[in-house]
Amino acid sequence: MTIWNQIAGYAAAIREFVAPTYRPERHYMRGPGPACARRGNVLGVSAH
Repeated sequence: MTIWNQIAGYAAAIREFVAPTYRPERHYMRGPGPACARRGNVLGVSAH
C-alpha cells in the first residue's frame, strides 16, 4: 500500500507545480512594519 501513497504524493506535487492553489496566507499583509513605527507615523499618513 505504500507504493500507492508515494504515487499519490508525487501526483499531488506535480499537480501543485502545474496549477498551484491560491493560499491567501501567503499574500496576507499584517500592517505597517517596524520602519513605519520608527518614523512615528501613527495613522500612516504623511505629514508633507
